[in-house]
Amino acid sequence: MASERNGGGNMDLPAAAAEENGGVPPFEAPEIRFTKLFINGCFVDAVSGRTFETRDPRTGDVIATVAEGDKEDVDLAVKAARDAFDHGEWPRMSGSDRGRIMTRFADLVERHADELAALESLDAGKHPAVTKAVDIGNAAGSLRYFAGAADKIHGETLKMQAQFQAYTLREPLGVAGLIIPWNFPTTMFAIKVAPALAAGCTMVLKPAEQTPLSALYLANLAKQHYSEGFELFLQAGIPDGVINVVPGFGPTAGAAIASHMNVDMVFYRTKINSRPSRVSFTGSTEVGRLIMEASARSNLKPVALELGGKSPLIIFDDADLDMAVELAVSATFFNKMSWQGEACVAASRVYVQESIYDQFEKKLAERMQSWVVGDPLNDPRVNQGPQVDKAQYERVLGYIDHGKREGATLLTGGKPCGQKGYYIEPTVFSNVKEDMIIAKEEIFGPVMCLMKFKTVEEAIGLANGSRYGLGAGVVTRDLDVANQVVRSVRAGLVWVNCYFAVSSDCPFGGRGMSGFGKDEGMHALDKYLAVKCVVTPLRGSPWM
Repeated sequence: MASERNGGGNMDLPAAAAEENGGVPPFEAPEIRFTKLFINGCFVDAVSGRTFETRDPRTGDVIATVAEGDKEDVDLAVKAARDAFDHGEWPRMSGSDRGRIMTRFADLVERHADELAALESLDAGKHPAVTKAVDIGNAAGSLRYFAGAADKIHGETLKMQAQFQAYTLREPLGVAGLIIPWNFPTTMFAIKVAPALAAGCTMVLKPAEQTPLSALYLANLAKQHYSEGFELFLQAGIPDGVINVVPGFGPTAGAAIASHMNVDMVFYRTKINSRPSRVSFTGSTEVGRLIMEASARSNLKPVALELGGKSPLIIFDDADLDMAVELAVSATFFNKMSWQGEACVAASRVYVQESIYDQFEKKLAERMQSWVVGDPLNDPRVNQGPQVDKAQYERVLGYIDHGKREGATLLTGGKPCGQKGYYIEPTVFSNVKEDMIIAKEEIFGPVMCLMKFKTVEEAIGLANGSRYGLGAGVVTRDLDVANQVVRSVRAGLVWVNCYFAVSSDCPFGGRGMSGFGKDEGMHALDKYLAVKCVVTPLRGSPWM
């Protein structure tokens, strides 16, 4: 494995080194323009005046200080969202008008893609070119998809028994509380905000404290639209109060949103709480329970949760071995110079049929020898960048130590690398047992657990042995085997001979401890809509 020593000269390449660096000039940090709370269309300081630091995961250096929202700030944001919903134009607009404004928002996201990608790459340690193509592209795509859906929200006409008829209305539910994670900040902003906007809701969004900068930048873009013909920018986009962004921490800002009496729904999609400075084995499932409890203790607001996973990838002995190895690597480390295994649906449990297990293990070990870890912003050779922050870095190393102590075989990696920043070698454990901690808990880092199976039935049983049920994958040339696995594995999304194929029209969400509720696709609108039934008597009835 080729791990770049980021404490040497690799982290800050001079312009003169661009030619040696594949012709790619060094990354230039973007100007940080938005660091305050965004409430009712304005950037404001926190009521307390407190701030927190967001850091560059490549080096640990401070990027910017950001206003720290708290309960009082959430109160102000909810009031703005409540007023915009109860008295503003957004919920009362036609769906086509909302769709046109959302399309302009998508245009602006694409127009500012370079700056957004640079901002998110700096904050999350991702490769800017990949971030631009994937993260920013997905965000614009979600806005366009739901812009097209905004005028297609229809009810039903019902012929009731006796002398009545009825019809249903699908109405915006109200003020949405949105809590998003740090692994795909811009994408997660869009896939939560877009269906809420299309439905006619208003919202208060809390970005992850590790990656707050892109949400604040997007909030500014949401206010604007432009005339394509004259390139004229106007402050006349999404009305004030519809989108409010409150950076802060889960126990304060997040808890205030979840328990607020004037928030009508709360949607939590986040990752392991990496704020504590110690290694923690408490995952987002426990936080999901707290959010549901807060809902029950406040106003019984609906809750939708995406709480992570421990997704299985099942490789049968008829698979093309080289393709299967590549698929397992990308499915587990899901990188392309960006994600460092930090994906909720990553295939961190890889099951290989016994007859090809030894061959697969050998090819996998050889493949990882060419894997490059380093600064993805300045080196195009890099496959894997840093973990998002120090706490997550320590957490992943803690799980690796568990794997070693429990007796799993360390096939590759297993150590930190570099003198600064939060880099970890891609780690593969073989001969993993089902009762090991690394096989049961979501690690959310570059760690693969390699296990073997004999029969289709055994593979299905092992795949369903997890408390999670977010995603799964199957690699086989046998259509009957693929169909048997697809119909038997308990997961919200199953890929056959591919992995991480997602799009705006593909519903995404899990079951079991992975949560409930769908993002993306038309199913995502259901979370933001209330169904009202209207009943009227027929002509000639006693009530007419």
